[in-house]
Amino acid sequence: MPQTILIVDDKVSVTRMLGDYFTAQGFRSVVAANGRDALFAARHEKPDLILLDIMMPEMDGYDFIRAYRKENNTPIILLTAKLEETDKVVGLELGADDYVTKPFGMAELLARVRAVLRRSKQEKVEADILRVSDVTLEKKSRVVKVSERAVELTPSEFDLLVILMTTPGRVFSRSELLEQMQGDSFAGVERTIDVHVRNLRTKIELEPSEPRYIETVFGVGYRFKSDDRHG
Repeated sequence: MPQTILIVDDKVSVTRMLGDYFTAQGFRSVVAANGRDALFAARHEKPDLILLDIMMPEMDGYDFIRAYRKENNTPIILLTAKLEETDKVVGLELGADDYVTKPFGMAELLARVRAVLRRSKQEKVEADILRVSDVTLEKKSRVVKVSERAVELTPSEFDLLVILMTTPGRVFSRSELLEQMQGDSFAGVERTIDVHVRNLRTKIELEPSEPRYIETVFGVGYRFKSDDRHG
């Protein structure tokens, strides 16, 4: 299955040229004319990489990165006509992975795209094993160990733990967790999350009533703590 590239630029001539070029190189090309359309396309097309112009109407490249990085880590290469070093730095600090300054050669752009995709693939392989504190989770084998002690989890408990451990310290609301768990055995009731958290604590916590790993943030939801503080 070909990898998908989302091309975002307000100039139709640019998106057509890049779309045709990357299609000819064996990629699947999707185009958007501004950051707002790109957010919609990215959520539905799930691209492997995004080529992103900075100066666009409605929502520029910077605002797109700010919004998109809250929900996805898909690699982004900026296509910028700006020559100021600060403009490139801003993009990289917001979460872009690389940049190419216009006008650019197609061979150079293709090389950058392939390099970023290779790096992204390697990072995904490394991300198959999550380690936070003394909890280790292996996604492919679905093995969880706490201080080298194997723990048996149900599929739903495992998937919930993956979400929490992927971004330790981040607080997830029950509705966010439920949304990410859709398609599993959830009935669609937010309090179902509480049941699975309680069961998880029974299995991975030394003292479930004083959780070391999965912390309740009252009035908000849950987070996986990345240190040894109790709370």
